[in-house]
Amino acid sequence: MSLAVLYSRALSGMEAPLVTVEVHIANGLPSFTIVGLPETEVKESKDRVRAALQNAQFKIPAQRITINLAPADLPKASGRFDLPIALGILAASGQIPTDKLNQYEWAGELALTGDLRPIHGALAMTYGTARSGRQFVLPQQNAAEAALVKKAKIFPAQSLLQICAHLTGIKPLQRHTNTLEDSPQTTSNYPDLSEVKGQTHAKRALEIAAAGGHSVLMVGPPGTGKTMLAARFPGILPAMTEQEALESAAIQSLSSGNFNIANWKQRPYRSPHHTASGVALVGGGSNPRPGEVSLAMHGVLFLDELPEFGRRVLEVLREPLESGYITISRAARQAEFPAKFQLITAMNPCPCGYLGHYNGKCHCTPDQIARYRGKISGPLLDRIDIQIEIPAIPQDDLMRPVTDSEQSNLIRKRTESARNKQLARQEKTNSALSAKETDTFCQLDTAGKDLLKHAFTRLNFSARSYHRVLRVARTIADLSNLDEIKKNHIAEAIQYRRLDKN
Repeated sequence: MSLAVLYSRALSGMEAPLVTVEVHIANGLPSFTIVGLPETEVKESKDRVRAALQNAQFKIPAQRITINLAPADLPKASGRFDLPIALGILAASGQIPTDKLNQYEWAGELALTGDLRPIHGALAMTYGTARSGRQFVLPQQNAAEAALVKKAKIFPAQSLLQICAHLTGIKPLQRHTNTLEDSPQTTSNYPDLSEVKGQTHAKRALEIAAAGGHSVLMVGPPGTGKTMLAARFPGILPAMTEQEALESAAIQSLSSGNFNIANWKQRPYRSPHHTASGVALVGGGSNPRPGEVSLAMHGVLFLDELPEFGRRVLEVLREPLESGYITISRAARQAEFPAKFQLITAMNPCPCGYLGHYNGKCHCTPDQIARYRGKISGPLLDRIDIQIEIPAIPQDDLMRPVTDSEQSNLIRKRTESARNKQLARQEKTNSALSAKETDTFCQLDTAGKDLLKHAFTRLNFSARSYHRVLRVARTIADLSNLDEIKKNHIAEAIQYRRLDKN
């Protein structure tokens, strides 16, 4: 009897728990059994492994082969276990040496030819491997993203034969190193905010949102530039830190299977269609996968035509907007994904869209307008910090060339300065302040208190709206490089609660 033990990683939410792959070859009728709660992709691996070993000119023992994936109560999915299973069979049958196997962790899907195919979740798996102190062998296509974890020792391979040559000492694998520069990427890939004509008030609101991490709702007729403004919003956000970039890349790797290294340190911009389901937004499935709120990690989630989304779909946003993460519960398992994103939304002011337009062609009744706006619940609307109107641009202004509009890089410098001021003061953005922290860092003078008290009474602010006005005012003061919140900051913050006024 022969036994071989190798190590790999499973995926459970954002975690990559260790999986011990035990391969036992014993006398008896030829069979190939995989135990340890394998899902369909893992059960099918025995056929891929058998063909890959045959085409690589290895011998498949005509004995009883048992594969155990421990721990037994952890579900195992994906074809990433093909490689450790194949190596375990070769080691247990004496075709490759076993002295170096425990120094590595292995992951890779095998083609029938013996070549390695890329896997998803490589970045999350590399985190776990780096903490264990072992080296990581994985497909060549995943090497660049895995090497983003600086302390990890990555050895990419293209085929099973290359790995066997490495273990036997014939031709060692070369360690992959991260060739990316530490400096942040420029935002040249983003469209520039200066391309939007007019809408000075909206640009100011977006600058405040970018500086403090606030959510935004834009209300205006069709063709006023709401989508253009949202698409250019990532270009004025502060540059991503190393940790933010890694967290965002890990989510992309978990979902798409192969993070595009060209997008390193580029803030994601997600814009799902209004027919998207609640599961598409927050994630789910029998094997939970991240949804749009997680794929927009440290970036922007833009929901256009907000009232056209199902009401129950929009309600799922309430928890991640408050907590910054989403928990997906199923009968067999539970997964938690981070959801730290900036919500930018847009909607028309009425069913036909032309309420308030200078052409005066809106004929919607007050009841129709009320029903249309009622598709967005009060609790969700209360969680949106900045609510602004985007008016139609007169023809003369639209035909006039752009001469005085600021470029995104100039605005981004101001938002970065304000963001750094917040991090130095409270180690988080203003939008993430708790109620207690808001009382501590958003103190007002007598004039500011009187104005806010008057607005609270006249506009029927909720307690949540009250705190959000304070946080927006704190961001406005930070953009002005002031430590104290003044009356004019409070007045401007109140102006950004348009739907509360209406």
